[in-house]
Amino acid sequence: MVSGSAGGATSVDANKSLARCPSPLGTLAVSDGRFGGSSSVTTVDPLIRLAVQQSNCFVITSIGNARTNQILNDIVGQQRESGEYRAGSKQHKGQRVAADYLLDPQVIINNETTGGGQVGTSLIGLGLGAAGFGGLAPVVSAVSGGMESKSTVVTLTLTDIRSTVQVAISEGSATANNFNASMGGWGGIMGAGVGAVGMSGFTKTPEGKATAAAFFDAFNGMVDSLRNYKAQDVKGGMGQGGQLKVN
Repeated sequence: MVSGSAGGATSVDANKSLARCPSPLGTLAVSDGRFGGSSSVTTVDPLIRLAVQQSNCFVITSIGNARTNQILNDIVGQQRESGEYRAGSKQHKGQRVAADYLLDPQVIINNETTGGGQVGTSLIGLGLGAAGFGGLAPVVSAVSGGMESKSTVVTLTLTDIRSTVQVAISEGSATANNFNASMGGWGGIMGAGVGAVGMSGFTKTPEGKATAAAFFDAFNGMVDSLRNYKAQDVKGGMGQGGQLKVN
């Protein structure tokens, strides 16, 4: 999904399937994108910011992230008003870059269970002759569990800040499999400290990955539509009453 880093127009180790632009389309404010509920993802803001900068489709501002914006305001205020900073530090008004567009992420369906089934298998092993087990010992185990497929559907909305007109919207979706495993038949060997080997990695699949993948999908779709962007036009001008007249 989203990986690597970005610095200016340069990206490092970005996902090869990330859509890209030859030059930025404008400056961007990204909404915090903070979520509650059962999703393992509490915010997608950092991932979206990384993907957008790697794509080179927009120049990102701090506007939209309330926490970051507040910290920057506090720092600027302290530096401008304290009188303790060197001359030429350029702590004066009129330096910030305005955002042209707002990118707003929303979760529509949050890890909805779409299907499931039971999975089971038996493992038989011989030859645990390591110290502490008293020579060869037969090991018989049953592994069983339920496989659930959980789907996440999201949207990304791009709004022109000055006119408040919606410029673009894109839907993205992804599915994650969640395998809940249980083990039996290990007897005294579990108590000897062997039971934890490897199984913890198979008992859970982070459902948050589906949310992150869905936003990656939505962003790629939005870039595809913006490559062929054509502004909508209303006869007589937008905001002038429209064509659906009311008697």
